[in-house]
Amino acid sequence: MQGIRVAAASDIDEGDAVTVDAAIAGTRDNIAVFHSDNGNFYALDDTCTHETASLADGWVEGTEVECPIHSAKFCLLTGKALCLPATRSMTTHRVEVRDGDLYLYPSVTADAQ
Repeated sequence: MQGIRVAAASDIDEGDAVTVDAAIAGTRDNIAVFHSDNGNFYALDDTCTHETASLADGWVEGTEVECPIHSAKFCLLTGKALCLPATRSMTTHRVEVRDGDLYLYPSVTADAQ
């Protein structure tokens, strides 16, 4: 599997995220691809497990993303819910930078890299 080209890695500013539509990813939820302020890229299902909100619209700091509605936080490495009101973890997806481009591997967990 070659992955889905998301964008040039340089097109996503640190602290920002883009979404890959579920129809393109072949998943039940859109996938948010984050460029953390630590310079790394991460991908999670986009919809917060607590309430219908796009995590791509949230705040990224280090290896965490904060939901823009009720401030639930998730680990970008593992998808684990880090605080209330979220109690369910997120699904992670593998991402890699190859030749300056960012590729997403939907449904391949991040730890399978």
